[in-house]
Parts: sequence; structure tokens; C-alpha cells
Amino acid sequence: MSKTIEETNKALVLNAFDALFNRRDYTAAAQFWSPDYIQHSAHIGPGRDGLFNLIKNTPAMLRYEHGAIVAENDLVIVHGRFSGHGRPRSWIAADVVRIADGMLAEHWDVLQDEATEAESQSGRPMFGTEFSA
Repeated sequence: MSKTIEETNKALVLNAFDALFNRRDYTAAAQFWSPDYIQHSAHIGPGRDGLFNLIKNTPAMLRYEHGAIVAENDLVIVHGRFSGHGRPRSWIAADVVRIADGMLAEHWDVLQDEATEAESQSGRPMFGTEFSA
């Protein structure tokens, strides 16, 4: 049975994020990110080089965990956590990625410091089922 375009695109984004953020395999990552990649994040320099250079300059313990992921046609939105980046709090992210020609072509994000249990008005974690330590 063949996969839908949405299933294919979700797998592409998760594989790309793992290659770059967790494994730091820049050769593999270059296969996922378009050379013409458009970056809309205020935290990242332009293009694929801006993203790769950012990761090269973060601590080796940087980790990305994904949570919910949805896709519609060429757009994928993934809810995730970036930890070990050298800041006091992990970031909770909603990353929006546009796929073109089988590659990540464009990116937008919304980032927020992860709230502690004491700060959470809802009493629930922002990511997953438990508060991080």
C-alpha cells in the first residue's frame, strides 16, 4: 500500500530533524534541506547555511524530541522540544515546514521557553505528559 503525500512529508521532516539536530550528520541533512531553503525564523540566519551554522555552534548535547505532527499537502507542522542548547530552559516549538520537490523548502517557527510545573496555570506540561526536570 502506498503512503499518502502527507505521510511521506511527515516522515521526511522527522528524518531531517533527527539527522540535523540529534545526529548532526550534515551530509545527510543536506539531502533533506533544499539549497534554496527559505528561513523565516527570527532566531536563525538565512538559508540552509544559516540553519546548519546555528547547529554547528550549539552544544553537542542539543536534542530534539517530536510530539504531535500534522500535515496537509505540502505543509507539515510539528510540535517539539529542543533541549541542551545552552540556555536555562528547553524550547517548546511549533515548526511549520513547506516541502517542495521532496525537500524542506521553507520554515517558520514559534518558540517558547518551557514552563515549570509551578509556572503552569493549567497544571499541565507544555510538551509530553510530564514536566521536565
